[in-house]
Amino acid sequence: MQQLHTPHVVVVMGVAGTGKTTIGPLLAARLGVPYAEGDDFHPPANIAKMTAGTPLTDEDRWPWLDAIGGWAHGRAGLGGVVSSSALKRSYRDRLRAAAPGVVFVHLTGSRELIEDRMSHRQGHFMPTALLDSQFATLQPLEPDEAGVAVDVAGAPEEITERAVDALEDLP
Repeated sequence: MQQLHTPHVVVVMGVAGTGKTTIGPLLAARLGVPYAEGDDFHPPANIAKMTAGTPLTDEDRWPWLDAIGGWAHGRAGLGGVVSSSALKRSYRDRLRAAAPGVVFVHLTGSRELIEDRMSHRQGHFMPTALLDSQFATLQPLEPDEAGVAVDVAGAPEEITERAVDALEDLP
């Protein structure tokens, strides 16, 4: 497999269970750039809320998004991949305000597929019970947003390959 290099900072986004933590590092390796796990930017209070099954509010998310945006800003011109649910346009706008050149890879899939994957993963703080709130909050990428939608059906390597191909087609 040929390794590609990109000066872009890519935000791998989507609802919980789409595979951001799996696809993000694979995509970063293919692009030859570092990966940052978006969950690592959450303050402990956010993780406690999600572990308890309580959806985060926008106020909870702003410091988390600002931390991710700061990382992305620091990688501008160098490239990088970071995961973030980035479910709302306002969240993506906040990330773009910190790092104007970011592009998004929106991992998409059916609720049934994602729920099935979530029910089989272990050691993650996000319970399946919050999936409905994630889908209710989700605002897909709009035509004026730099990014691509990638279906999460199939093996991680196939999904990563689709993401790489889609990113190559971005202007």
